[in-house]
Amino acid sequence: MPNRTQIVCLHEGKKGRSIDPLFIRSLLKALKPNWIRPWEGNNIIRPVDCGGRKTLISRMPGELQACLNSGGHATLMVWADLDHDMENGDQLKEDFWSASKEAGITEQQFGEVVFVFAKDRLENWIEFLRTGKTDESKEGPRLKHDRHVAEAARDLATKCLAGAPIPKVPPSLEWSCRNWRGLVDRMRT
Repeated sequence: MPNRTQIVCLHEGKKGRSIDPLFIRSLLKALKPNWIRPWEGNNIIRPVDCGGRKTLISRMPGELQACLNSGGHATLMVWADLDHDMENGDQLKEDFWSASKEAGITEQQFGEVVFVFAKDRLENWIEFLRTGKTDESKEGPRLKHDRHVAEAARDLATKCLAGAPIPKVPPSLEWSCRNWRGLVDRMRT
């Protein structure tokens, strides 16, 4: 196990106005992956706000290259919204792959990225985690309290750690969880 680990989380939204960093940090801390050490200085969960999707797509290849060159073990996670113009996560992932190929990223390097795509916004997942249902064909309700965001992230972590199927899980959450499990499997080997 490397003595320095880092998870870099690129996400949509602007600093101070996005729930993404709170959700990301709360989820990752609650999951307590074994490669994240509990003492200071050995690991970093670093959320990076990228504004809109185009900025996120253009910035991803450079951040991936920085992770690959970091010297320790670094993992790049990309958190984005599947807006109405994207049918599913695979379609949006193709946009990231196109930009990555142009930047000289290999398919194997690209395969190391963990993609987390919520349909419309993370608010849909939070609505599902709080109520047991959501309609991904429209945006989930905006949240006024960070507490609800953190609680939903911890609830998702509990469900992920239990490993049991989640009834009525939104398709984008199911797709993203498969990517997360792939990261966990890679970190165990």
